[in-house]
Amino acid sequence: MSSEDLKNKRESIDQVDSEIVALLNKRLNLASAIGEIKEKSGADIYDPAREALVFKKLEKLNKGPLSQDALEAIYREIISASISLEKELVVAFLGPEATYTHQAVLKNFGASLKHIAMKTIQDVFASVESDDCSYGVVPIENSTEGAVFHSMDQLVESELKICAQVYLPIEHCLISNAQLEGIKEVHSKDQALGQCREWLRRHVPDAVLVESSSTASAVKLASSRPEIGAIASSLAAELNGMPILHKGIQDKANNVTRFLVIGKNEVKPVGGGNDKTSLVISLKDEVGALEKALMPFAKRSINLSKIESRPSRKKAWDYIFFIDLIGHIEDALVQEAVEELKACTSFVKWLGSYPNT
Repeated sequence: MSSEDLKNKRESIDQVDSEIVALLNKRLNLASAIGEIKEKSGADIYDPAREALVFKKLEKLNKGPLSQDALEAIYREIISASISLEKELVVAFLGPEATYTHQAVLKNFGASLKHIAMKTIQDVFASVESDDCSYGVVPIENSTEGAVFHSMDQLVESELKICAQVYLPIEHCLISNAQLEGIKEVHSKDQALGQCREWLRRHVPDAVLVESSSTASAVKLASSRPEIGAIASSLAAELNGMPILHKGIQDKANNVTRFLVIGKNEVKPVGGGNDKTSLVISLKDEVGALEKALMPFAKRSINLSKIESRPSRKKAWDYIFFIDLIGHIEDALVQEAVEELKACTSFVKWLGSYPNT
């Protein structure tokens, strides 16, 4: 390519950039006007159902070479900037900063909104219940280690609703100022230690595994004590100026954690089978109780994507069941199934309906 051709290409890019900036500001002005209408009508500024439809539309419009993931990341920040112009939303999350929950916040809400780190999952729920924060983000399950019971327990006790879900691929790193043979202890969140159990057994078999309150706090401790290794994200290592000894040490390559966005508002249906509803139920003490509870869904061909049992914590050997189903609570068949479910169980609680993305 000649220098003249290069100059022309760059001038064309400058022109495109000018058009993009103008269109972005036009879009934000339109979003701001919509925000004013929403505020007057009492509608929610954050609308997960609408966002899900926007991303589906973008997928149809995108002809490449831009990847869908890259396009969604760009639009996430555009939507985040739009929301910040419409209203100040504050999002609580299980902290500290640079944890995987923090990364889930950024993936779902973008960088333009205010994020506040909380010490515990209970603190996240309490901050939203008290209106100190607009929404909260907590982990609920991991593809390797299973459910996060603290979050499940809070959902049972709280009147907050699930508004959205976020799936985040998890790549664990071993972070330390020492070499591998010099590590005496490995610190991290219990779930992270469990997800790397086999790798640790093979590579640092003599190291003591120590649970931390978070992956990020483990890195902070490792930064001051060279005999300690920490399991955390590459972002946590970067923010603390720590070297990464090994990347991708999770035992399963497709290691994914699911997070929930919790709030006080109910989410409208996306439709077309693109909604998920979460329930928690308690069974009657009788023969065939679980089979009876599942029948209302089976005979209506409602897909149950998850059933998870958990001790009720009220009496010994008493369990509650968390159920995820495909559909929205406003769907006629789902409403029928839930009403029938109430007749054959001792307790039914709707935890929320939200986009199944």
